[in-house]
Amino acid sequence: MLVIGHRGAKGLAPENTLQGLEKALEHHVDAIEIDIRVTKDGVPVLLHDEQASDAAGNKLRVSECSQAELKAHKPEMPTLTEAIELVNRRVPLVIELKPKEPTEPVIKVIREFLGRGWQAEDLAFISFDFKILKALRREFPHHLLIVDELWSGVRASSRAHRLGSRDISIWAPVLWPGFIRAVSRNYRLYAFPQNSPKRASRWAKAGLHASITDYPDLFEK
Repeated sequence: MLVIGHRGAKGLAPENTLQGLEKALEHHVDAIEIDIRVTKDGVPVLLHDEQASDAAGNKLRVSECSQAELKAHKPEMPTLTEAIELVNRRVPLVIELKPKEPTEPVIKVIREFLGRGWQAEDLAFISFDFKILKALRREFPHHLLIVDELWSGVRASSRAHRLGSRDISIWAPVLWPGFIRAVSRNYRLYAFPQNSPKRASRWAKAGLHASITDYPDLFEK
């Protein structure tokens, strides 16, 4: 079973930060997942929500702010470029583009790194948004593409089949061994967030492919 750091290492360091990426690497993860939003001036940045909150409690909508404006309020927020450079192919980076975000700025960054020597296995994609997944599949047919889903194995497997993908990620609270066995007959199943090594071990016996975890330190061998 693979261990993937969730938003870097969300339980050990501020999520979606360079510090979090370093912490995940420190605990020998197999890959790292990050969330991406796109600024008004077309810069992909690491953030889960549509709005960023600064130390003073101000809320800034990412799509309405430039990267420089966001950086002034939230200096720890890295760009996708900075994240890829920091990880530097030590493990695959799983890039989650949030629903309804534009794909072209992300595609542009990925093309740049492929031109600099990065390979398809270094950069993977995941999203809840089927249109985003289709756009990324068209542009990067050889990269790992993971279908994100909250609860429906039927919807997830249908989307994966249409995309030519074998990889599905489902919200851990809805999973159970019978469900995992059924999905794993045809697909590689990822659970998020999966923070219990004991449960993960049981689920791995049922066919779980990967745990996306906030606490990669708990999973170190």
